[in-house]
Amino acid sequence: MKAKLNKKLAKAGAAAVAAASLACAFPTLAFASEKEGIAVLIPDMNEFIPMLVIFIILLIILAKFGWPVIDGIITKRETTIKEALKKSEEAQIEAERTLAEYKEQLADAKAQSAQIVADARATGEAVKADITAKAQAEAADMIAKAKVAIEAEKKQAQAELQASVADISVDVAARLIGEELTEGEHRSIIERYVKEAGSFNAN
Repeated sequence: MKAKLNKKLAKAGAAAVAAASLACAFPTLAFASEKEGIAVLIPDMNEFIPMLVIFIILLIILAKFGWPVIDGIITKRETTIKEALKKSEEAQIEAERTLAEYKEQLADAKAQSAQIVADARATGEAVKADITAKAQAEAADMIAKAKVAIEAEKKQAQAELQASVADISVDVAARLIGEELTEGEHRSIIERYVKEAGSFNAN
């Protein structure tokens, strides 16, 4: 960029020299009637040299004071552009990094969500199996207790029935015999009947 500016300044300097030359040539053209031939195109040295000296002085002043300002502006502009490009690249890199982090966090969230669903499903299945097992165990326990209670009531009913039948049988036997049985005979008949009734039930 500085090279282009140098070329532009060189062209501007050449144009200024040409303009100074033409300016110096104008007075000569004014007195062209006094000159003839090639002398008309040659400027008067009495006017050309002072103007050339002034032009050189202006060019030196411009190079010493104007060029640093222009160079500073150009350098500042270049620095600003470079910083803007650098910031743009950094912003792009940061955006890409943020996007990558977002994608990673999204993938982690999806994985965690799937894991939570799987854990909840497994927990639900375990709770369901546990409840089913407890219900089955309680049902089996209730059935067992009911069987025990039924068996106890059955045995009690059988015992009561046997005792009642024995009493009736002894009473009937006593009436048939026409005698009152003693307590020992009564007990003996009852025991024999109970044994026989028990053997019948066993069969």
